Amino acid sequence: MKIYLDLVFILNFLYDLLLLMTVDLTLKRHTKFKRLIFSAILGAISLLILFIPCGEIILFLFKVIVSILMLLIAFGYKNVKYFGTNMLYLYMCSVILGGFLYLLNIEFSYKREGLIFYYDGFSINYLLLLIIAPIILFLYVREHKKFKSTYNYNYRVSIVFKNGKTLDCNGFLDTGNKLKDPITHKYVILVNKKVLGPYINIRSPIYVPYKTVGYQGLIECFSIKYLKINNQIFKEYLVGLIPDKINLNGSDCLLNYKLMEGLCFEN
Repeated sequence: MKIYLDLVFILNFLYDLLLLMTVDLTLKRHTKFKRLIFSAILGAISLLILFIPCGEIILFLFKVIVSILMLLIAFGYKNVKYFGTNMLYLYMCSVILGGFLYLLNIEFSYKREGLIFYYDGFSINYLLLLIIAPIILFLYVREHKKFKSTYNYNYRVSIVFKNGKTLDCNGFLDTGNKLKDPITHKYVILVNKKVLGPYINIRSPIYVPYKTVGYQGLIECFSIKYLKINNQIFKEYLVGLIPDKINLNGSDCLLNYKLMEGLCFEN
């Protein structure tokens, strides 16, 4: 079997560079690009050990040492937590990318007859690495940022009602929810009507006007004792009922933007 060292070096260099760039973008390290290049070159050169007879344990330890050196070259060392996070994301991105490449290679390089898989001589590893790998890592970075942004606005909420009942639910801090009762001057959180059913019996509701693009109306609200979020007590809030058909992104209620003043530094 022929092995083209120059091709192996280039592919491994590109692979390591993509991983380091992904870590840099995901963790916002803002490191200089030339440091990423030098680090990726070290990773590519380390392939030479594959041609030296050694045991699996030694090979594993060598790979760990090389990855440590790569991270030190690329991002430097500030403290244990900083370095540990870099190491975690490097391996995590490597597993994600390697898993996708392996899956796609199996799908395209092997054929199946019943329960039997066999290699048909066709491989698209090079094509995947050069074209599809950046796309995979780009999607990972984008979804990671989206998840992180959404997660930071999710809270566990306890709504304590005046009848003594307590509803524990998932709340999403919606900066677009600025509802406020013009009479009582209380801010409104919006809760799925279906979730509230067993907890309330409204006899004298409060109707709060709201206005959206091209539509306006009244939301049925009622008073509560208080909200408990992150072990903090918030009083002077109303709960507004919204139809269960409204998509709350997996949450049961939309918190008012006013709560940001007490929660934005708590997560």
